[in-house]
Amino acid sequence: MAFTIQPRQSLIVYTYSLKQTRQLKRYGTVMYVSKKMRYVVLYVNREDVTKLTDQLTHLRFVKRVVASSRPTINETFNGVAAEMITTTETEDDDE
Repeated sequence: MAFTIQPRQSLIVYTYSLKQTRQLKRYGTVMYVSKKMRYVVLYVNREDVTKLTDQLTHLRFVKRVVASSRPTINETFNGVAAEMITTTETEDDDE
């Protein structure tokens, strides 16, 4: 039985009130709720981001929805991939 990992992306949902936060669970996985700044970090499947963004913006308690830009960020620093940096650091620690 092989499982495939779904690529996911976070959506930051700014709300007028946090009373309806539990309703957001039906759209994705609620990872964080900021009571002070009244936003919710919601993880959803990457292929559903545009559809869910439209659905969430039509809810009465939602101010705005911002999609995370992490999938579009290049994780190469000075020509070295981020994975190479972490593997090199762990190899140095073993010695």
